[in-house]
Amino acid sequence: MTTMTPGVLVPVADGPAARGRWGSVLRTPVGIGAGVLLAAVLLLAVVAPFVWGAQAEAVDTDAILQGSSAAHLVGTDNLGRDLFARTMVATGLSVRLALTATLLTVALGMLLGAAPLLLGRRAGRLVTAGIDIAVAFPGLLLALFFAIVFGVGATGAVLAIGVAGAPVFARLTSTLAAGVASRDYVLAARVAGVGRVRVLLRHVLPNIAEPLVVNATIGAGGALLAFAGLSFLGLGVQAPDYDWGRLLQDGLSGIYRHPEAALAPGLAIVVAGLAFNLFGEAVAKGIGLTSATGAVRRRRAPGTGEQPPTERGPVDGQPVLDVEDLSVSFPGARGAVRPVRGVTFSVGRGEAVGVVGESGSGKSLTALALARLVEAPGEVTAARLDFQGTDLRSGGERTHRALLGTGFAMVFQDPMTSLNPTRRIGYQLAEGVRRHQGLSRAAGLARAVDRLRSVRVPEPERRARQYPHEFSGGMRQRAMIGMGLMGEPALIVADEPTTALDVTVQRSVLDLLAAIRRSEDVALLLISHDVAVVREVCDRVLVMYAGRVVEDLPAGQLAAGRHPYTRALVATVPDMSVDLDAPLPVIPGRPVDPAAQPPGCAYADRCPLASDRCRAEDPPLVADADGRRVACWHADEVADGALDEQLAAAGAGREEVA
Repeated sequence: MTTMTPGVLVPVADGPAARGRWGSVLRTPVGIGAGVLLAAVLLLAVVAPFVWGAQAEAVDTDAILQGSSAAHLVGTDNLGRDLFARTMVATGLSVRLALTATLLTVALGMLLGAAPLLLGRRAGRLVTAGIDIAVAFPGLLLALFFAIVFGVGATGAVLAIGVAGAPVFARLTSTLAAGVASRDYVLAARVAGVGRVRVLLRHVLPNIAEPLVVNATIGAGGALLAFAGLSFLGLGVQAPDYDWGRLLQDGLSGIYRHPEAALAPGLAIVVAGLAFNLFGEAVAKGIGLTSATGAVRRRRAPGTGEQPPTERGPVDGQPVLDVEDLSVSFPGARGAVRPVRGVTFSVGRGEAVGVVGESGSGKSLTALALARLVEAPGEVTAARLDFQGTDLRSGGERTHRALLGTGFAMVFQDPMTSLNPTRRIGYQLAEGVRRHQGLSRAAGLARAVDRLRSVRVPEPERRARQYPHEFSGGMRQRAMIGMGLMGEPALIVADEPTTALDVTVQRSVLDLLAAIRRSEDVALLLISHDVAVVREVCDRVLVMYAGRVVEDLPAGQLAAGRHPYTRALVATVPDMSVDLDAPLPVIPGRPVDPAAQPPGCAYADRCPLASDRCRAEDPPLVADADGRRVACWHADEVADGALDEQLAAAGAGREEVA
C-alpha cells in the first residue's frame, strides 16, 4: 500500500473557519478535481446496480464475444452480456471490498502501532520488532501469502489485503505516536493521573489523525489495485460474482480481437485509484480536528458529586517535599549512566527553591524523577522520597495518581508543546479535576474559567473555548500555570517557565508565580539556567553540577557562594554596572559527560582552585554553622576574591584569542 510522509499538524477551528478552509481547498484545481472524481466513483458504486443491473445480467447467445458497437459500447462477453454495464455494476463490489480492507488495515495498524504506549516498553518492543520484520517483506508478497492462508474468495482477499497493509500503517502510527508521546502535554496528563488508554485516545490519536487519514485515503486506492490484482490472478472474487479484476482477467483472452473488453475495467481501476489518491492529497489540507475526538466519559465519585478521598496531606511542621539521596540511572554500553547522583533537599510549605546549573546538570531530570515520569529502562532510587507526607517509593502507579494529580503541578518550559493543539484550553484544564474530583463536564469547565481568571487571562469564558494556537506565548504559559492550579497544589515545579518569552512577558509570568505562592501558600521549585531570575524569585537556591547538588544557600547570598562553580555562574551574568568594553567572564572547559564521570570532584578540571585531593576524592555535601551546604574541599578559600579575578582573566584570554 502507498504511504506518505506525514506533514505538520495545524489544528483547524470548528464552525465558519473550518468550513472556509474546506471551501478554499475545494476551490483549488486539485481539490475540486479530486472531490468531483471521488464523488462520481462513490455515486456510481451506489446507483450502478439499479441502472445497469438487469442489462449486465442479460444473456444474449446471438451476441457472444462481439466488439464495440452502438448496442454494446465495449462489446460483450462469452455469454453475450454487455461489458460496459458489467464494468459499471462492478464498481460497487470493487469499491466496497477495497474500503473494507482499508478499514481492517487502519484498525489493525493503529492497534499494533499503539502497542508500545498501551503495553509498556518491553511488550511494545516485541510488537515493534514484529512490525519491522513484516515491513521488510514486499506488500504484494504478503498479500499473496495471506490470500492462500485465508482461502480463495472475496472474504479471504479482504483479510489478506487488510492484514498485508497493516504493518506499514502500524509503522506510521508507531512513529507518529512516539513523537507525540514525548510532548510536555502528554507528560502533564500523566502527572494528572490519566491512564494509558485515555492518553492515547485524548492526546495522541487526535494529534496524529491528519497523516493517518491521508494515508488511509491513499491506502484505499492501493487496496483497490491490490484487489484487482488478486482477482486477476484468480485468488479474489469468484464467479458468479465479479469485480474489475475479474472482468480484466476475462477480457484478456480476447485482447487482440477486441481490446476494449480488457481496457474498460482497466481504465475504471486507474480512474478510481487516481480519485482516492488525489483526494488524499486534498484532504491533507482540509482535515479538521475537534476536541471530541477520542472522548471518554469519566466516572463520578461515589455519592452525589462529592470529591473522592485523596491521600493524606502534609503534616504540620513537615516539608511538602523531602528528598534524600535521589539518583537516576540508565543502562549504558560501559555500565550504568547516572545523570542524577545523590540529590538531597527539601521544600517547605510556601517556600520557593531555585535549581540552577548549566544544561545537562540534571535539573529537569530531577523534576521528572520527582513526578514519576522517568520510564524504563531509566531507574529512580532514593533513600527518602516523600511528598505531602506520603512515601512515593512504595505503592504502584495507581496508588499515588490522585495525590500527584491534585497536589503536584508541573509547568514545562515550552508552552506550545505543553498543551494539546487539538483540544480546547478549557477542557484540557478540566481533565485532571474531572478524573480525580468527579466533577461534571460543565463544573470542570467552570473551574477552568475560574482558574484562567485567577492567572489573569482576559475574557476567560471566551478563551476557555479557544485552541492553544489562538493564545500568545505568554498566555499559553499562564494557561499552563492555571492547569496546575486546577486542583489544590502543594508544590509547583516550574521547569524553565520563561524560556523563549520576551522580557516583559517573563516579568509577567514571574510576578504571577510569586503572587500565587503568596496567596495560595504553595511551594515553588523553579528550575532555570538564569541565575538572575532565580535570585530574584526564590528564597533558597540549589546549585547543580554533573548530576549533584554542589551548594545549597539562600538566594540573597548567591554572590557570596562558597563553591567555585556558584561563583562562576554568578560572574557570567552581566548586570547594569558591567564594563561594556570588557569581555564577559566565562567558565573554562566543558561540562563532564554523564557516561564518563571522572574520579573525585566532577568540577576539578574546570576549577582554578583544584588540587590533587579534588581529583582523587569527591567532596561530600556538608552544612556549615549557618545551615548552608557546600560540596568543596576549598570552600573556605573561595571568598577571598582571587577566584573572581581568575574568571575575569579567563574572559580576557578568550577575547585575545578571538
